[in-house]
Amino acid sequence: MDTRAGFSDSNDLSGGNSSSICYVANTESLSPEPPFPPDITAMRRLSENLESIFDSSPPPEFDFFADASIAVAGGREVAVHRCILSARSPFLKTVFCGKERGVKLELKELAKDFEVSFDALVVVLVYLYSGKVRSLPEGVCVCVDDQCSHAACRPAVDFVVEVLYASFIFQISELVALYQRHLLDILEKVAADDVLVVLSLANICGKACEKLLTRCIENIIRSDVDIITLEKTLPQPIAKQIVDSRKELGLHGPESSGFPDKHVKRILRALDSDDVELVRMLLKEGHTTLDDAYALHYAVAYCDAKTTTELLDLAIADVNHKNPRGYTVLHVAAMRKEPKIIVSLLTKGAQPSDLTSDGRKALQISKRLTRAADYYKSTEEGKASPKDRLCIEILEQAEGRDPLLGEASVSLAMAGDDLRMKLLYLENRVGLAKLLFPMEAKVAMDIAQVDGTSEFPLYSINSKNMPGVQRTTVDLNDAPFKIKDEHLNRLKALSKTVELGKRFFPRCSEVLNKIMDADDLSELAYLDNETHEERQLKKQRYMELQEVLTKAFTEDKREFDKSNISSSSSSTSMGVSRANGKLTFKK
Repeated sequence: MDTRAGFSDSNDLSGGNSSSICYVANTESLSPEPPFPPDITAMRRLSENLESIFDSSPPPEFDFFADASIAVAGGREVAVHRCILSARSPFLKTVFCGKERGVKLELKELAKDFEVSFDALVVVLVYLYSGKVRSLPEGVCVCVDDQCSHAACRPAVDFVVEVLYASFIFQISELVALYQRHLLDILEKVAADDVLVVLSLANICGKACEKLLTRCIENIIRSDVDIITLEKTLPQPIAKQIVDSRKELGLHGPESSGFPDKHVKRILRALDSDDVELVRMLLKEGHTTLDDAYALHYAVAYCDAKTTTELLDLAIADVNHKNPRGYTVLHVAAMRKEPKIIVSLLTKGAQPSDLTSDGRKALQISKRLTRAADYYKSTEEGKASPKDRLCIEILEQAEGRDPLLGEASVSLAMAGDDLRMKLLYLENRVGLAKLLFPMEAKVAMDIAQVDGTSEFPLYSINSKNMPGVQRTTVDLNDAPFKIKDEHLNRLKALSKTVELGKRFFPRCSEVLNKIMDADDLSELAYLDNETHEERQLKKQRYMELQEVLTKAFTEDKREFDKSNISSSSSSTSMGVSRANGKLTFKK
């Protein structure tokens, strides 16, 4: 077991003037420690022994030690011991009282106001067991932006907020004080929109975080956060307090110019109801425009993707229009981290190179909001990619190069003007994309509105002669084949899906090209009435195609792992320093 330095008991953590969070670190490579008095040595040994029985991922043979568990979002569980946690936390003592052995607690039921991650819970539990504050989990408090110091980016703020909230819920006052001090130290470096997160948490904690709440309110009063954002993210009394304080201090926020007026408010209320038709009617009154109301900014920030798309389709708003804070609609979309909205804006002409007032592009905004651990985590074959990573990849493609031109692949080019062949090809291609790259396919299909068209059978041209094939009432193989409006609508939607895939997901498109260009792919699944040699040949072809897929996913994983190693190898880029065996936050 690792020996750790920097043991602190509850009194050490809550007292003193130090405002840095100190983390215990592995000291095996350090010089021997000086001898401690017997009582200190005994306390250290007790701490180590208690820590040794807690493990967030224990081997099966240790399961019998635990008599309860805490379930976290994502299906993960932490095995715990009721007697230890009850002795250390008054809240957990009350929760466990009367519960039988083996009880499973749902963290979302214990902590209802904020979602607490697995890593944050482990930090709190380790402290309850050992009295030690464990070092930060690798990648959890680090964003993807290489130019960030990671002292006050969103992942770092979110993690500290989660630990602080869990400590408050479990009634661990010294840990609340510790992390509150850290947030106070970095608050001036935290982006205004992220301060709102801290403010909301401080308001929930009440008197325990009274000083933090006051500082956050003062910070927001001096910021450029508009009244609409305040009303959407904060309790009404606090939002009113901030607006009133600005007026008393003579600070000129957006609300001082009378924005939003009653006409703008009516449009925003219509958007809240997802009623784009009502928005159109209100605009006809001539009192304001979508740009003057910053309606597109509002829809991207707070409405669902469907409403945003419908508003874009009106084609009467400037997608590159900036709001009073200097944000374009694409900047706001990057903050929301919704891939479909980002792609919709880019296809309507949004410029990824536009800068905010402080010189950031949408890509940098997205990177600063994304945890490195999530971005570099490998995705299992056929599983949906994380939205955060997808947003970054889309914006990188938009910045890096122009949309690809030409046909999607050799097979589609060979189809020429044969619409039946094109439809069959596109149906197969999009269907395969849904299986292999579900999140990417969904983004492209939603924007292309594929679901609004009639789906056709995914057969090869000769499938009608194959035994065991079920056919539907609408079949492209019927002869003579007549082009109908439904065929053209489907063809248009599928073609747009493929083009969006080529533009924003080139790696996926390249894999699909290799598979779809295989002449015998469409017949690989049909094995009835075949000779042994034919089956072996098809099996061999299947293995070749599977190898193509495996290679593509392996390349992705290797690329992510290399980036992860590069990111984690630089201690300066992570915003921490090492001294005397301890890790401390940089100020």
